[in-house]
Amino acid sequence: MILGKMSPAAIAEELGNRLKQARLNADLTQAEVASGAGLNRRTILNAEKGKVQLENFVAILVALGMADQLNLFLPVQEISPIQLAKLKGKKRQRASRSKNRQARITEDKPSW
Repeated sequence: MILGKMSPAAIAEELGNRLKQARLNADLTQAEVASGAGLNRRTILNAEKGKVQLENFVAILVALGMADQLNLFLPVQEISPIQLAKLKGKKRQRASRSKNRQARITEDKPSW
């Protein structure tokens, strides 16, 4: 199944189905997963329908012993060599002054 061609709602529903299958494969009830995740059974039921908050989704994965799957789901993004070259030597130390502010400062100085 190609998730990239699906709507966000359909992807969420598919992830819910996969979550349910993982729970069944682990031979756990919704109540057992809820207890392990610190959630209520209704939250697990909703998650299996694809209606879940991200924090609860992660808690369910932890309860199922699948937290490591998150690295496959969204790998750590490294800085590309091009981005690194652009950033090299350009670390800002201070905020720059605007031209209008600089002009006002010189106008406000007494002429003596």
